[in-house]
Amino acid sequence: MLRRLNTSIQEKLRVQFSTDSRVQKMFEILLDENSEADKREKAANNLIVLGREEAGAERIFQNNGVALLLQLLDTKRPELVLAAIRTLSGMCSGHRARATAILHAVRIDRICSLMAVEDKEMSLAVCNLLQTIIDSLSGEDKREHRGKEEALVLDTKKDLKQITSHLLDMLVSKKVSGQGRDQALNLLNKNVPRKDLAIHDNSRTIYVVDNGLRKILKVVGQVPDLPSCLPLTENTRMLASILISKLYDDLRCDPERDHFRKICEEYITGKFDPQDMDKNVNAIQTVSGILQGPFDLGNQLLGMKGVMEVMVALCGSEREADQLVAVEALIHASTKLSRATFIITNGVSLLKEIYKTTKNEKIKIRTLVGLCKLGSAGGTDYGLRQFAEGSTEKLAKQCRKWLCNTTIDTRTRRWAVEGLAYLTLDADVKDDFVQDIPALQAMFELAKTSDKTILYSVATTLVNCTNSYDVKELIPELVQLAKFSKQHVPEEHPKDKKDFVDIRVKRLLKTGVVSALACMVKADSAVLTDQTKELLARVFLALCDNPKDRGTIVAQGGGKALIPLALEGTDVGKVKAAHALAKIAAVSNPDIAFPGERVYEVVRPLVSLLDTQRDGLQNYEALLGLTNLSGRSDKLRQKIFKEKALPDIENYMFENHDQLRQAATECMCNMVVNKEVQERFLADGNDRLKLVVLLCGEDDDKLQSAAAGALAMLTAAHKKLCLKMTQVTPQWLEILQRLCLHDQLSVQHRGLVIAYNLLVADAELAKKLVESELLEILTVVGKQEPDEKKAAVVQTARECLIKCMDYGFIKPVS
Repeated sequence: MLRRLNTSIQEKLRVQFSTDSRVQKMFEILLDENSEADKREKAANNLIVLGREEAGAERIFQNNGVALLLQLLDTKRPELVLAAIRTLSGMCSGHRARATAILHAVRIDRICSLMAVEDKEMSLAVCNLLQTIIDSLSGEDKREHRGKEEALVLDTKKDLKQITSHLLDMLVSKKVSGQGRDQALNLLNKNVPRKDLAIHDNSRTIYVVDNGLRKILKVVGQVPDLPSCLPLTENTRMLASILISKLYDDLRCDPERDHFRKICEEYITGKFDPQDMDKNVNAIQTVSGILQGPFDLGNQLLGMKGVMEVMVALCGSEREADQLVAVEALIHASTKLSRATFIITNGVSLLKEIYKTTKNEKIKIRTLVGLCKLGSAGGTDYGLRQFAEGSTEKLAKQCRKWLCNTTIDTRTRRWAVEGLAYLTLDADVKDDFVQDIPALQAMFELAKTSDKTILYSVATTLVNCTNSYDVKELIPELVQLAKFSKQHVPEEHPKDKKDFVDIRVKRLLKTGVVSALACMVKADSAVLTDQTKELLARVFLALCDNPKDRGTIVAQGGGKALIPLALEGTDVGKVKAAHALAKIAAVSNPDIAFPGERVYEVVRPLVSLLDTQRDGLQNYEALLGLTNLSGRSDKLRQKIFKEKALPDIENYMFENHDQLRQAATECMCNMVVNKEVQERFLADGNDRLKLVVLLCGEDDDKLQSAAAGALAMLTAAHKKLCLKMTQVTPQWLEILQRLCLHDQLSVQHRGLVIAYNLLVADAELAKKLVESELLEILTVVGKQEPDEKKAAVVQTARECLIKCMDYGFIKPVS
């Protein structure tokens, strides 16, 4: 009876805890109106977790789960709808067939209507679901198809086209919230342009240009102050500008670009209407948006008949909205020095006139920024100033005043930062700005707000303040030649010298620049363009320059923020961020700087710096960082080995440069603890062990210490390596004796450990050592009176002598 009872109970437990019944139970709780709130919340969270596991997702799918999840969506209760969306997200991940079935069951129009809501969390969750579906439809299936399944590979192009078409419709729908529009733009930004220009197919971009470019232009041309404006957030127009830029860059040939330009021209000229001022404002706003995206295309559009005339007309308009748009367009138009000359001659007087006459702060700030931009057209060149001495400082002072004025709206204060981004090219301005703590803090606070269109301006200002832009080296002979031929030579401002820059960096760190940068790195991916990431990486590298400041940077979250910058972005940006990471990893405790699993992500950027194309300082600091990491755990050593860093480390052990060779040897000393690295030393036909033995005979104490440490580890790990050591070079015994007599106790101790390992390894080898002068050395060292410092050395020498006595090669005197 007990046996029967036992099997019955086991069966009941198996059923109760099986995935099927758990799934069933959770749906029962969720769909029951009377179940308690916390029970429902638990069930929803469990469902999400199950949906993320392959077995759980398959179970939910097989047990009519999609229909039940659709019922959850119908409940209209935000927390249940969110749980359903997140579960569906997990189920679609990496499974093309399931993703297709779910897309058809839920329907794309329903997904888009859920994304169109005002709730930010909901909008983001639906965006994530759509992204997962797109990835599963366009990416590789995680499962292997076998037999009959291979014949059933789904054609997903039609579904992907349908998703793109719905996203484009969302852009111009009045029913869609600003959040929803932003998410639609994010999805288009991420999925339409090619990830890699080596891929030949750009059909998705062509489809969007033909069917959706006018819709994107409509979003770019929206003016928030007009009654007909679509619902927007601060970032919507910027995201649309970035999308236009990415689409334009993704075109392959001139006919495609001409077609793109024609659509833009027709759209803008079609808006011009002498009777309707609102349409004219929209047209100029569109030009302004394109100037923020593909600048060259924007320039061509500026040259179109009527554009400049409408701009000037809007500048003289009575309405605030018209003036704002016109002034902003003028500002965006004057970005390049070559193009700015036209604006300088025509626009400065216009801007000055508006600046003097307007009573409106919003317009005043924008006209000022236009003047700032034109004033800084000469860049950092001290000799090419557009305005009289001291004018730029006055303009900057006014910008700082507006920046600190919290009564002005964020969109307007953003322009004050934009002005400073140009003016801080002047060293006097950056020096004053960094001393103005309230203005700095106001800028950092703005960078942390939801308006992310400010990121590029803040990053540019910080790059200027830290002088982390690229400076071309001036060759004295060429300077003389240029002066002789009466060519202009750029001059450096006295306040751009290193000691001034160091003081500025110290002040920025004190004001909390790192937490602001960390906040900026977390921004939405499309607004945080690769160019902005590069600027942020440059700032981080400048901040990390002094080893004493690196602790502060780690404490404020700098280590964590640098990892994404080192993994994606422009090549220059990735190298700069990796170099900053190397500087931090070289001197910080990795457990504190990169807590948890994050430390494994640091390895790849550091290994990338070992490339011989990088400069010596980058190689050196990367080696220091890897040495620090490889000393922490075997999992980290394993990761470094898997990232194929070993050949590079060995390469630098041959380097002529003393510091590089020492750093590489120290890194190898930590790496040889790993079994796979030891196997590479055991393999026949290589000189790895010979190199380590010969480095033990070098004159540099630190190099000797690292090489002797590596050799001590290797000989302790494998007897075969003890025998191999005596065969790689005839000088091995002489080198070993020098180590055992070394002045530095740490090196001497390592030498004696190697001697002990050789004595233990093989009796024949031990005999050879006893017959040499090594016995005398061991005797002298072993007979010393051990004080605290020498205890380990004397003890090791005595252990060697005891081993010789065990073999019977020597006997005690008494």
